[in-house]
Amino acid sequence: MRYIILFFFIPIGLTVAPAQPVKRLYIANDDHTDYMWTANEAKYDSAFVQMLDYYLHQIDSTRGNPSDFQARFNCDGSYWLRAYQKYRSPSQFNRLIAAIKSGHISSPLNTLVNTYGAQPTEAVIRGMYYAGSLERAYKLRFRLAQTMENNTIPLGLSSLWAGSGAKYSYKGIGGYGSQMTYEYRDNRRNQVYRYAGLDGSGVLMKWYNYNEKITAPLGGYAECRLYPKKRPAGVSQTEEISRVITKLDALCDTVSAKSRYPFNVAGAFGYGWDDLETYVSNPFIRAAQNSTTASRKVRVSNEEDFFDDMARSYPNLPSESVSYGNEWDLYCASMNETTAQVRRSTGKLRAAEALASLVALKTPNFANRLKTARDLAWEAFGMYWEHNWTADGPVKNTVRAQWQNKIQQQISSYVDSLFSLSARTLGGQLKKGQNPRFYIFNPLSWSRSDIADLAYTGIYPVRVIDVSTNKEVASQLIIKDGNQFLRIYAENIPSVGYKIVELVAGKPATKPVAARVSGEYVSNGRYRIRLSRSGAITEIYDNRVKRQLVKPIDGKYVNDLGVANVNEGSPVVVENAGPVSVTLKAVSLVPVPHTVRVTVFANSRTAGRPRRMSDHGGPLRIEIDDSIQANFKDVKTWAFSFNLTNPTTRHEEVGAILTAKKETRGGHYAVQNARLDWQTFNHFADLSEKQAGAQRDAPQAYGVTLSNIDCSFFKLGKSTVDSLWEQSSQLSALAGGQVDTKREDKGVLGIPAQNGQASFSYKFALTTHLADFEPVAAMKFSLEHQNPLVTGLVTGSADAYPSPTFSLLNIGNPTRSVSRSTDDAVLLWSLKPSEDGIREGLIARFWNITDKLGTPTLTTTLPIRQAWQTTHIETNEQVLKPTGNHVKVRFAPNQINSYRLQLAN
Repeated sequence: MRYIILFFFIPIGLTVAPAQPVKRLYIANDDHTDYMWTANEAKYDSAFVQMLDYYLHQIDSTRGNPSDFQARFNCDGSYWLRAYQKYRSPSQFNRLIAAIKSGHISSPLNTLVNTYGAQPTEAVIRGMYYAGSLERAYKLRFRLAQTMENNTIPLGLSSLWAGSGAKYSYKGIGGYGSQMTYEYRDNRRNQVYRYAGLDGSGVLMKWYNYNEKITAPLGGYAECRLYPKKRPAGVSQTEEISRVITKLDALCDTVSAKSRYPFNVAGAFGYGWDDLETYVSNPFIRAAQNSTTASRKVRVSNEEDFFDDMARSYPNLPSESVSYGNEWDLYCASMNETTAQVRRSTGKLRAAEALASLVALKTPNFANRLKTARDLAWEAFGMYWEHNWTADGPVKNTVRAQWQNKIQQQISSYVDSLFSLSARTLGGQLKKGQNPRFYIFNPLSWSRSDIADLAYTGIYPVRVIDVSTNKEVASQLIIKDGNQFLRIYAENIPSVGYKIVELVAGKPATKPVAARVSGEYVSNGRYRIRLSRSGAITEIYDNRVKRQLVKPIDGKYVNDLGVANVNEGSPVVVENAGPVSVTLKAVSLVPVPHTVRVTVFANSRTAGRPRRMSDHGGPLRIEIDDSIQANFKDVKTWAFSFNLTNPTTRHEEVGAILTAKKETRGGHYAVQNARLDWQTFNHFADLSEKQAGAQRDAPQAYGVTLSNIDCSFFKLGKSTVDSLWEQSSQLSALAGGQVDTKREDKGVLGIPAQNGQASFSYKFALTTHLADFEPVAAMKFSLEHQNPLVTGLVTGSADAYPSPTFSLLNIGNPTRSVSRSTDDAVLLWSLKPSEDGIREGLIARFWNITDKLGTPTLTTTLPIRQAWQTTHIETNEQVLKPTGNHVKVRFAPNQINSYRLQLAN
């Protein structure tokens, strides 16, 4: 036997390269929805239905193909499904549902492609309710959520998405209209990462580097479309998509230590770009087949499969918990009054639904006639902040503005109807007396003492008696919005409950006026305030610490609309005065006709002496009610300039409370790829300083909390797109305007001249604190300001609930208005009948406001039969075990949780 001996020589210093892993590339087809930009509602609804018909046929036709090469299609909003359900038969809709279940059609939780920076937290959740209804009806789960084209994204949105059941998100942006440079938006530190909120929850995010001049289409909102406007002659759609696959292949670099994309899994999503309709199926399949090799698999994707692969293959992806600020989000301020009406309705929904919860437990079907209006309102929440507020497309900006008004009215009309019906019905569930009786209802989850306004035009004078104590309460007549009210100071109104007061003929007990007035000055036990003729507040003197809070910056004071002379205007007058409150009014024509009302309340609390329960007192806030009575075309702000030294600003963003500093300095704003000039202004902003060198008897910290209802954004100092004035003591609330221009100053983005609106309303409230920032105190302060006690006439023949006082629900210790206890820091955010009817229970949503774990006990007056933790869109997730009237719940730091409670009547 002969042997052949082979010798192999390997040069010193060289090694044999290991086999390269197989790359897995995903290409996903969708049609980007520019609702009310490319075409009107009717055309888009028709396009959605016809495209889904087409792709369902393609899916059926390719079911015999290998899985990677079957037709798939991705909607970018659940409204696609809503339109199909509306215009197709139940059997056709069931066919669509089957395609979703099989993974051939995907849809995100969001209704349409939205901007989120301007949205109240609850508005974000309500915009996903339709998807929640499909989950329960068809046993589905939607795992995607997204916001496209806009260059920014808020931090807290990740928690709201995760809390609603989402696991994944794809972010593709565009260069159009952005105030950020190409270089600023390129070079992301992570292109696939865990987008996490402050509660630790979040979604897996794909957000590729984007530079329109270099890397397009990857990172955009039509990544599979290499030629958005016109393909070169001789290049087919299959070839176009194949070239994108080549780009994806090159993106993957699993060898280089400095790789910007060290993964062998990559995805390109989207083809529709700005087109109304796209019918592309076979080119995706052919490109995937042609591009698949031994070292590269290409799959026609439903997007979720990419994320499943990425999560499975790379379980230790980096995490980001930062805000990227606001860009297209800002353009809703170009119709600021309309946007403010949506914000007001969102706030009013809290009281309307809390009232409805009490009423429905005794009268289950009382609001059945509002169901259609309710569903339209939830749809409208998912539409109002649709991303094309640029309003410069084929649909004229006047038409877009009319549509925005219609959407706002769908929300406001439902909320107003539910509020009125619930308030009236609750009055009918309580027994009237020989004298007029009113209930005073508190929608918040802690006992509170506050003012309450009774709509009263009867005989006067009258005494107001607290029926539970048989004691008279302080009262006065006021005129508000042209109507007469009896204003009282209502003490200890229980959480999510009421007290009853009775009006008895007779002269009220003599009590001192709530505050002293001397010209432009008004003083109570806490503050001395000067309201100038212009409406600017030039002095706020804090009596507790003998400190002036106002310090003009660039000639602007507090609540300053921008006047050269604060004495420009009519003399300041007293509008209302009595033992409960005093209101001063200023009217000025400069810089635009506007009116300012400042209200202070009776306050016996002074430094070092807590108020006794027997003291005659009032809420510890300064209320500011502003209005503009003319149209304006420029950008206007209400400046608030404070006498604070290098303060730190915190503010409620979207589902999160942020520190307005860059992440490298202890804040929450990204150091790159972020826009920094305008911050989201939800319930409050707080500016607090620490005084390291304070004298022995002086407070070590001091700050001011500003409650806001109507403005969506504020600016710190002179912040710009890429710089944040982190320690400025001036905050400017955006009253309205078009803040951005197109590239090269070719036109202004948004609706011109506020769509002709000539009446605007803005409400603020202010308080000071002698400690460092406390998020629970700030949130409770703003919620009390923005959720006034509800009053209604008692008209019933019998009591459905105990009289004269009742509380439905509380959590933690409800008797403390401010507490450092972690359990007491969990606040009720929303209480409502289940979307599927009161027989399916109440839905209670809570927010742990602190950065500590919370394990409070939820207590209801009625026994709890069954309880579940649910998603925010009401899909049950975990069974809870109540004991009688109690159920123990658990919150991560900063977490919002939702629960279903079935109570025994």
